[in-house]
Amino acid sequence: MRLSTRGRYAVMAMVELAVRQQPNSTNMRDCRPVSLAEIAQAQLLSLAYLEQLFGHLRRAGLVASARGPGGGYRLARPAAAITVADIVEAVDEPIRATRCEEGSAGCLGGERCLTHDLWSELGEQIRLFLAHVTLADVVRRQVQGRAVPPAPAETALPLTEAAQ
Repeated sequence: MRLSTRGRYAVMAMVELAVRQQPNSTNMRDCRPVSLAEIAQAQLLSLAYLEQLFGHLRRAGLVASARGPGGGYRLARPAAAITVADIVEAVDEPIRATRCEEGSAGCLGGERCLTHDLWSELGEQIRLFLAHVTLADVVRRQVQGRAVPPAPAETALPLTEAAQ
């Protein structure tokens, strides 16, 4: 499963914005606004695409805009209070691994396929992981080693016994 460019670019842009914020400021209004042109140049992203993404991020309350000369965007709250899942969800990026459409009965002719629960759980694990990683974690490079294996399952019956 891959996260689309919309979600990835939004995270990259928000990390760039977080890096440029004054790290010791408790009042986000004290931080210098950063122009989208600066972010686009630093991250090699399209300015027009960033404008679309930042509209979503602003409506979600993750960034605040400042108009006029020297205007741009600043984080609406501290980087430690913004998760990667917040960003991905703000740009309408579904975190799903199944091929089922939202609200449909199933993915295989109206029925749930045998692998549906597997892919559904994978999508939930990705969402949970991203919900526990903040912008501050990414900026401080404190993400490596966070993926942990699930707790050992109870001893399961062999497939032939479980089916009886």
